[in-house]
Amino acid sequence: MEAATLKDIARELNISVSTVSRALRDSYEINAETKRVVMECAARLHYRPNPIALSLKGSSSKAIAAIVPEIANYYFSQAINGIDEAANRRGYDVLIFQSHEAYEREVANLRQAVARRVDGVLISLSSQTSDVSHLQELQRQGMPIVQFDRVSAALDTPRVVADNFQGAFAATEHLIQTGRRRIAHLTIQPWLSITQERLAGYRAALEQNGLPYDESLVHFGTFGPNEVGPHVAELLALTPRPDAFFTASDRLALDCLAALRQRRISIPDEVALMGFTNLNVADMLSPSLSTVVQPATEIGRQAAERLLDIIERKQRVALPATTTTVPTTMVLRESTQAAVAA
Repeated sequence: MEAATLKDIARELNISVSTVSRALRDSYEINAETKRVVMECAARLHYRPNPIALSLKGSSSKAIAAIVPEIANYYFSQAINGIDEAANRRGYDVLIFQSHEAYEREVANLRQAVARRVDGVLISLSSQTSDVSHLQELQRQGMPIVQFDRVSAALDTPRVVADNFQGAFAATEHLIQTGRRRIAHLTIQPWLSITQERLAGYRAALEQNGLPYDESLVHFGTFGPNEVGPHVAELLALTPRPDAFFTASDRLALDCLAALRQRRISIPDEVALMGFTNLNVADMLSPSLSTVVQPATEIGRQAAERLLDIIERKQRVALPATTTTVPTTMVLRESTQAAVAA
């Protein structure tokens, strides 16, 4: 059943829409009896005001929502710094929500953001989000949305991402150049944009260097606590076993490092290890971790700027759904030094 509108109430009572609107806002221009009748009709028809529509009429909250999978994730904490910097410079507050990698929580986050009358939404999708209909519905209602990092092509919004393909290509090629030929890839859910782009870069580097793509060397998963170890054990049981691990995030690399240490495997002599993110502790590990650096702060800053540009356009006409790709860099440390010759 569709929600009742102001027009439905006006038609029911045979009065104007403007009268209904003023009565519901408790305007002094409307007498008490008319207000009572309108309120009763609104309750009977289950009318609920649309906070997005109210915002679009000009009552700006000067606040935006930033929805991320997990604030404790170093990448997202840095992205939030960039978002906050850009928003504050233009006079906006930032309401921060975290989905904890859960689709249902993401939907609830959006509901809360709308209830707080934000002027727009920045979002990086949860690892469970393959259906973006909840975001499409918000967009149809006029809510400005910009995606960053984890994005969906099914959602017609501006997107700001790292150059995941090139970063993964460079990381894989570096491992090949240091003598590695069996490179395992630990990554997250296959439907996520970052997973697809990094896997494509990994495959392209193998192909360009004349190495076969082996599906048995690629493992997908949620990789919660204690989940990486079994994947590492399964990969090490292959014949021949991997001589390198390229992980789709530094958090995976940390768990991979622990699993390799537990099995007394020397890094990088027996197995090289390459991450993706550049955690702030990467250079303090033993061995220090080679990684692809995502410019998280810059991605957050650019995403916020794109959103605020949409919000501040007089007619709120959406900007083209273009993708802004921010270059990555690679930091080489001890974990990928060249293999020791036999």
